[in-house]
Formats: sequence, C-alpha cells, structure tokens
Amino acid sequence: MMSTVDGKILTATWEEPELVKTFSGVFETYHDTFDSEAWLCGRVTMEKDFTEGIQPEPEKPQAPIAREAYIGDSNATSFAIAIDAHGKLGWESNTTGGDHIIEVLTTQVDDDYLNYLQKKGISYIFAGDREIDCKSALEQLSDLFPIKTIMLEGGGHVNGSFLNEGLIDELSLLILPIADGTANTPTVFEVSDYLTKQPASLLKLKQVKKVEQDVIWLKYHFEKPE
Repeated sequence: MMSTVDGKILTATWEEPELVKTFSGVFETYHDTFDSEAWLCGRVTMEKDFTEGIQPEPEKPQAPIAREAYIGDSNATSFAIAIDAHGKLGWESNTTGGDHIIEVLTTQVDDDYLNYLQKKGISYIFAGDREIDCKSALEQLSDLFPIKTIMLEGGGHVNGSFLNEGLIDELSLLILPIADGTANTPTVFEVSDYLTKQPASLLKLKQVKKVEQDVIWLKYHFEKPE
C-alpha cells in the first residue's frame, strides 16, 4: 500500500494529477519487487483503477446455477482477485493486466451474474452468504488455484477485513511526503461497522528505507498470537 503521512489512500483528493502520476510510478516500482501468484482488491478499487466502470451485461441462464466454485481457465498461473460480494463488476475479458480474474462472491449473487461470468470465462468462488468470509476465501483460493502468496492492495475496508481476521503476514507501506487532511476518507485499514472489531494488531519493524521522491518504505511483520 501507499499512503500520505496521515494515512489517507485516495489519490482523488490530492487535486494534482502530476502528484498522482509521480507517486503511482514509485508504487509500481516497488510493487514489482514482490513475488506473488496473485493480487487482490476490493470492488471499488477494481472498478476505479482496472475496469473503468464497465457495467456487466447479465443474461438469464437456461437452468439454475449451483453455488459452487467455477474455474474459467485451468491453465492460468497468475491471478487478479476481486472481492465482489454482490456481483457488480463488469469485465472486458477474463484477464486484467495479463492476470486471470477470480471473483470472490457471496451466495446471494443471482444466477444471471454467474452466467455472465461463465460466458466471460471468469473464475469465481463463494465465501459467505451475505458478507465475505476472508478466511474461507483464502482457503479456497489455495485449494483450487496454484496460489500460495497474495498481495493485498486495498481498499481500506478490504484491508481492514483481512486485518480483523488476523490473515495478514506482512505490511509493505510507502509513506508519501503528502499531508492530505481530508475528513472521512479511507485510511490503510478500515474495519467495517458490521464486523466485530478485534484487538489492535502488533507489528514488528523489518525495514526502513528512503527511496526516490522522499518516499519512506516501511516493512513490518505481523506478530501472531501464541
């Protein structure tokens, strides 16, 4: 993740396109230093940064569709995972940036949307009935796909959900030399109101490094309870 010095993660509030371009470039540089089979974002982040607001075009299937995992490309080796509890994302194809798309859904998503994903060749799993069960999602992603490491990349509420369940091993955080100050905007971790908030997590500092553009790169490991 990257954030301002006050923890804000929405670049839209900066009001300076050149700032966004500059620091997005720094982010991509260090993003590419990690070795993972998959990266994961929430629906809002996916829609804003990757699908450009494409709307799905669901079609009624000829028969009811079982609520079981669907694998759209059994040969894929790299993956883009979208947390899309209510089935709202639209896609051009079954890949983004060369990575095969996997949608994480709840069982309340209707058959029309599942039919849409199948016709696109997009994989999906079900993790929860009304809200996403992050632990179940990770277990299925590991069991059904060649995925052992996932890079979690926001937004704040998705990060907060994984944090709240104790499912994060490492935090890589680029602190940008920007003070935002915008009220009521997401920070790196946001635990949603519908979740039972767990105790704060203790982290152990592994790296502090100054990189280009006066950015500070921090790496932490999460201390796991005994």
